[in-house]
Amino acid sequence: MTTLDLDMPRGGSAAALVRHSVALARRSLIKTARTPEALIDVTLQPVIFLLLFTYLFGGAIAGGDRHAYLQFLLPGMLAQSLALGGIALGQNLNADIEKGVFDRFRSLPVARSAPLVGAVAADVVRYLTVCAVMLGFGVIMGFRVETGFWPAVAAIALSIGFGLCFCWISVWVGMLVRTPGAVQGVMFLLIFPLSFGSNVLVATNTLPGWLQAFVQVNPITPLVATIRGLLIGGPVAGHLWATLAFMAGLLVVFVPLALRAYARRA
Repeated sequence: MTTLDLDMPRGGSAAALVRHSVALARRSLIKTARTPEALIDVTLQPVIFLLLFTYLFGGAIAGGDRHAYLQFLLPGMLAQSLALGGIALGQNLNADIEKGVFDRFRSLPVARSAPLVGAVAADVVRYLTVCAVMLGFGVIMGFRVETGFWPAVAAIALSIGFGLCFCWISVWVGMLVRTPGAVQGVMFLLIFPLSFGSNVLVATNTLPGWLQAFVQVNPITPLVATIRGLLIGGPVAGHLWATLAFMAGLLVVFVPLALRAYARRA
């Protein structure tokens, strides 16, 4: 079965694919509402990270000015939290396959890809939660948006869009490995070098040359730079185009990989 076959509903149209995906997204949201503890990684965890890095490193990195470091750090921690927030998606899909839930989906007259698309669409709520928690708690700590309301809205929209593209990596991994725990292990192994080998915690020009070369090709780097520009000021256009290019690349590469892996697995 080809990837194209997976994308088209049986006996339906693209509109039917959208309708089925929305219905399955609703299923994911109901499941989340019944297990609110599943949102710890997008509520409590970002707050802990923000407190930890602000007060652990802020005094040393910013010369004792923790407020200045908070202004620099929060946009980077927002991007890192979005990347980490996508791990749960691959874990949940993997668990559903192991429990036989996807066997039930196969008996329904819906596109084979609808469960994946619906699950990704439902993750919008998780990413909105990350943004609300991070910015809300950041304001309590003293963070201030210096560019105005609409640039902040644009930063949130870009962050959510990037998260929806990046989470397809987690979907792909969830289709490949055998257990939800393995999904978490593989994704942490991937995300930690990307998040720490970037401009999330420190400026790129403070890093050694060999590490700067990695930072420059890291998709997290232009995202963080764009969010910083939109929230606290600075250049945006060049970083924005790079971010959009990375987002398109993530979709082009990992959506077909995830669908093919899903066809073999389910």
